Amino acid sequence: MPTHHEPKLIAGNANLPLAETIARRMSLHRGVNQKLVDARVERFNDGEIFVEVYENVRGEDMFIIQPTSNPANDNLMELLIIADALRRSSAARITAVIPYFGYARQDRRTKARTPISAKLVANMLTGAGIERILTMDLHAAQIQGFFDMPVDNLYASPIFALDVKDQFRDQMDDLMVVSPDVGGVARARELAKRISAPLSIVDKRREKAGEVAEMTVIGDVKGKICLIVDDICDTAGTLCKAAQVLIDNGAKEVHSYITHGVMSGPAVERVGNSVMKSLVLTDTIMPTDEIKKAPNIRTVPTAPIFTQAILNIWQGTSVSSLFEDRTLVPIYESLYHTD
Repeated sequence: MPTHHEPKLIAGNANLPLAETIARRMSLHRGVNQKLVDARVERFNDGEIFVEVYENVRGEDMFIIQPTSNPANDNLMELLIIADALRRSSAARITAVIPYFGYARQDRRTKARTPISAKLVANMLTGAGIERILTMDLHAAQIQGFFDMPVDNLYASPIFALDVKDQFRDQMDDLMVVSPDVGGVARARELAKRISAPLSIVDKRREKAGEVAEMTVIGDVKGKICLIVDDICDTAGTLCKAAQVLIDNGAKEVHSYITHGVMSGPAVERVGNSVMKSLVLTDTIMPTDEIKKAPNIRTVPTAPIFTQAILNIWQGTSVSSLFEDRTLVPIYESLYHTD
């Protein structure tokens, strides 16, 4: 039996299509009309954010769906203010569903006199009255330790594995999973294990942030279909350079699987002009019109796994069970047909 009353969903403006899809899937699962809570999130003329919730939420189990993507500061403030509005309206529990957790790249001090902004954001979320976090592919797993509350970190690799098995069903023996840096080896190894493929690494040396001086491929990629796996694609400069290095080392094709498509600046244009055959993103960040029109970029949905995770949290059942194929395959069976 659920610990709290009915689960209710509310969303900011960061990714309304994802929130609405989650609501539709919850309606399907529960057999009731699960709409987003009626609320308005507006701005005063000077940019101040104002939230008003029109429905009674007293004693309810509330889930705020709001990634902190671009504009990161505005979307973060929307999340905090929505949480405060719910707390002051006597919600029983507030869970922040943050598909993309912004500021996660600032998880440690890399130089003197720099902040650990991810910890600051964690403190702000706690102070707003949020009692649980549900997110996907944190940039660094240790960020979970920044919170004095439960953090459920979902992984995109099980979804990517289903997509790979569907897209490359006749070429599985030719696949090679590639980590674009040493720090992402664990993430790439997880996908490699799921699809029974070997692993390679592109070792990169940076002179300064955002600029790569040199890249070296560790592993034999000659004649292989390479799948680059990473959590964030921002300007796509490093990704496109890694794809070129793999081709230069004899790779037959290069495809990329990225969880969070930040895709700022010239990213889409770079990907379009690169040697990459395809770039696969999840919809944790709402894709722009430019991304939707790009011929070699496509998105895979995260609503099925987020919906089931929300239901499991509400019902007090396991969230980690969603990392197993026997649980994940049924909720994605309409998209990927497996034997």
